[in-house]
Amino acid sequence: MPLVKVHILKGRLPQEIDVLLDTVHEVVVKSFGVPPRDRYQILQEHEASHFRALDTGLDIARTEKFILLEITSRPRSRDAKVAFYSNLTRALQARCDVPPSDVMVSLHINSDEDWSFGMGRAQFLTGEL
Repeated sequence: MPLVKVHILKGRLPQEIDVLLDTVHEVVVKSFGVPPRDRYQILQEHEASHFRALDTGLDIARTEKFILLEITSRPRSRDAKVAFYSNLTRALQARCDVPPSDVMVSLHINSDEDWSFGMGRAQFLTGEL
């Protein structure tokens, strides 16, 4: 946890996807202080005809490298969120050649009782986590 859904346009090579997912995870670990084995990612590739991502009127240029992250997480501080956005765009540009203008993030915040990692238990509530 957090649960990270990554939406991209079809066309990236498997190696590019591996680096992309690894980079996102490393930034999650660094920015949110989660353990390295706390990795839950779903990547979905979309046909260009099924994926629209404009700029909300902010005059942000988008390319075929556009990435939309949907992140479901326990509450994080404002500072942690801001650091995450900055760390993410820097890392994706350096390691994946994705410009900051092609990175969009939407955070969905929930509570400890909203998570079960298996075994029919709410591990945040039972004290296992």
